[in-house]
Amino acid sequence: MGRTFKNTALYDYALATAYLAIAILLPILSSIADSRGNKKKFMQFFCYLGAISCMALFWFKGPQPNVLWGVGFFMLAAIGFVGSLVFYNSYLPEIAEPEERDWVSARGFSMGYAGSVILQLIGFGLVLYFGAQGDQTSGPRYTFLLVGLWWMGFAQFTFAKLPNNKPPQTKRLKEVLQAGFSELRKVWNQLRHLSLLKWFLVAFFCYSMGVQTVMLAATLFGSHVLELPTDKLIITIVLIQLVAIPGSMIMSFLSGRIGNILVLMGVVLVWIIICIAAYMVANLKEGGTEVEFHFYGLAIAVGLVMGGIQALSRSTYSKLMPVTKDTASFFSFYDVTEKVAIVIGIFTFGYIDELFGMKNSVLMLIIFFVLGLMALAKAKSHEKKEPAS
Repeated sequence: MGRTFKNTALYDYALATAYLAIAILLPILSSIADSRGNKKKFMQFFCYLGAISCMALFWFKGPQPNVLWGVGFFMLAAIGFVGSLVFYNSYLPEIAEPEERDWVSARGFSMGYAGSVILQLIGFGLVLYFGAQGDQTSGPRYTFLLVGLWWMGFAQFTFAKLPNNKPPQTKRLKEVLQAGFSELRKVWNQLRHLSLLKWFLVAFFCYSMGVQTVMLAATLFGSHVLELPTDKLIITIVLIQLVAIPGSMIMSFLSGRIGNILVLMGVVLVWIIICIAAYMVANLKEGGTEVEFHFYGLAIAVGLVMGGIQALSRSTYSKLMPVTKDTASFFSFYDVTEKVAIVIGIFTFGYIDELFGMKNSVLMLIIFFVLGLMALAKAKSHEKKEPAS
């Protein structure tokens, strides 16, 4: 469009655009899924869209790669991933009782992280193998191809076992499309009378702007600010995924002992400390200090709280929401909240990166976490008056 972008900012803007697109589509898709009883088919569509788009990045190559090809399929892969998750998340109330949801949610994230570690180790081997031959692009490209095949292959277990939801009633397509956003309004009208759930969602919106941005931009911070090579970054990603497994289970255990809201407040405090530490590590790098092991320490801290906050947020919402058959609509509201938060968070991160540098973008994330912590404190005050189910 006649503008030169900083490459890390272009990554952020592309992701923000993808998440904005899915945030607009999800209310309509959820309404169709609830009314037609084909929630699983939508989940399959987005799964395959994401997997095939990821595989298409294998052909993002050459001395001067086609940037539009790379950015386009990168966005489609992101849309496929987040689009499938709203339907995946909405199954939680259907397959687990309220008292089981923290554990089931945590186990789901843990198994996901375990699977990703295996594939990342394979990808690491490919990067080292081709890198030893002086080829720095084939390893990542073959990894993209494997990710798509892995994604589609293991999804078959899920698709074979999950039930098809039964539609409450048959509606004309025009009514369904109109109902998409009216369903969100209906959910919001219910939330207005559920103070605990309302303040939890406010908190979730605020801290998701920080959490998801850190997760999506961590490798950019390592490569562009700390100037770590690809093999070190892959080690970092594997570390994060490995630590996230016990992290999810620890958060599930603690929530059963002291309650979900208090655990979330503690986790958000840890995120604030991580952001401050990352800013300090960037300053050390500028001062000429070797920061590789500092970054590994940050990765371990992120892993411990990354899986926990995602799993606990999802299970907390499922326990606080009222009993309803329209679970996809309620989880559509949850997912739209998260996706809009990501759009704001990642776009702001990229914009500040362009203007002032990425280390200042990291410092800015503290604002989102502080707002989330304040909203969680408000939710905690309502928890005493309105106990969770």
